[in-house]
This record gives sequence, C-alpha cells and structure tokens, in this order.
Amino acid sequence: MPDIYFLNNQFLKLQDAKISINDRGFQFGDGVYEVVRTYRGKIFHLESHLVRFERSAAGLQIPMPFSNFELKAKIEEAFERSGYSDAKIYMQMTRGTAERGHAFPPGLIPTFLITVLELHSFPADLKQHGVGMITTEDIRWGRCDIKSINLLPNVLAQQEAKSAGVYEALMVRDGVVTEGSISNFFMIKQMSLCTPPLNQNILPGVTRDVILKLARDLKIPILEKNILVSEIYEADEVFLSGTTVEIVPVVKIDGRAIGEGSPGPLTQRLMKEFQIYTKIA
Repeated sequence: MPDIYFLNNQFLKLQDAKISINDRGFQFGDGVYEVVRTYRGKIFHLESHLVRFERSAAGLQIPMPFSNFELKAKIEEAFERSGYSDAKIYMQMTRGTAERGHAFPPGLIPTFLITVLELHSFPADLKQHGVGMITTEDIRWGRCDIKSINLLPNVLAQQEAKSAGVYEALMVRDGVVTEGSISNFFMIKQMSLCTPPLNQNILPGVTRDVILKLARDLKIPILEKNILVSEIYEADEVFLSGTTVEIVPVVKIDGRAIGEGSPGPLTQRLMKEFQIYTKIA
C-alpha cells in the first residue's frame, strides 16, 4: 500500500512533492502542524484535531486555505487512497513563500501538506513493563499551546533522552513540570490523577482530554495543578500520553523508581479503558 502525499491541492508521489527554498517553514519554522491517527479504518477524533489546528494557525496569523468541511474531506480522501487500516495522518501548513525577511508580507498563499503513513503499534513490552525518562530544562518559547513546526527544543530534549538510554525527557520550567518532549504528563498520588493545567506552557492534547474524560467516568479524582519537579519522585504512578502512543507507563525518572517500579493499577485501568474507548468512539 502506498504512503500518500498531498501538497498544495495535488496528490503526488514523494519524489514529485517539492516546496520552494523560500518557503517560510524552511526559512523560519513559520508554520503549524497536526498529527491524527486511525483505528481499524476510522479516523480518531478528527474534529478535535482540526479545532486545534485552526487555533494554532490563528495564533500565528496564518489564514486557513480551506474551510473545515473541505479540509476534512481532503484528509478523508488521502486516508482512503492510502488503503491503510491503521495510519498516522500528518498535516502541516506554513505561511507560504516569500523573499526572506522576518516580517511577513500580506497576501501570502499558505503551503499545505498532508501525508498518510502506516502506523505501527507501540511496542507491547514497553506498555507492559513501562519506560524511563529524565528531567530537562524547558527552553521552549512562550506559546507551547500552539502546535508550531519550530520544534528544535523538543528535538534536543528527545535527543538528550535517547543519549541517556530512556524513552522521554520531561521538561521543567522554574521548578514546575510542563510536559514531555513528545507527550503530555500525568501522575497519580493517593488515588488522584494529577496533570499540569492548560496554559501557554503545554499543548492541549487530544489524548489528554480523552484520558480526563475516562477518569471522570471512573470517578477518579482529578487535580489539574502545577506539579513541582520535587513531587514527581514521590508519585505512586506516572504515565505519558500522546496521539500515536496512547498511554505509556513511566517506572523510572532520573534513575529513581516510581512507586513499585512497575506500571501501577490505576494506569493499567486507564490503559484498558482507553482501548475500549477506541473501539466505540
């Protein structure tokens, strides 16, 4: 089955999909993106992703080239063309092409890209046994709630985690946990689910929202609050969330065991409920 590339209103082969060297995404990281996944041939929470995509674009003053209806139709067509049952759908939009200069001229036509790639399951052994992570300084810009393509701090944090032999880097700003380089952060303490509140320092994750809904349905107390880095080592359980990885248990942070050093019972319960939810959503 083919990977699918849709660029500026055309379906193209990879070798034919090209952008200008003056594209502001290439020159400045001036753009936004979104990642959507599918389950068994059905796109998961597409509307939520499109709302976030449009919000990110508005935050950077990039006009949408398509209506919500048109964009949804193009994504669905791209996915159908791929023939994949489980896929990750990537959307990227830059401000467009212009002579290099920091201020952007009016009237630019955005560069718009959709790619559809086969999605391979997250390793089952990591879900079963949990992963490790490290803490690192959060050096990102002040609008992390915008899903910008300018991801260099995330790249460096993820590389730091890889060099340390762990799965993820948890970013910390002024002693307060924000999120992972590629994930949202949750911890469980005394049977309550804690996660950083939505603000400019974290991305409003679609999977994060689903987890909070499931927790409410299960009558698990929820605390959306600032979490000090000193608190995480005393957590009973920790897990991460993301579109393509769902829920990932964390059993060690900075070399210190979390709880019993294995995925905890509430984390496992939420993982099970999430799997059930994806079958009916």
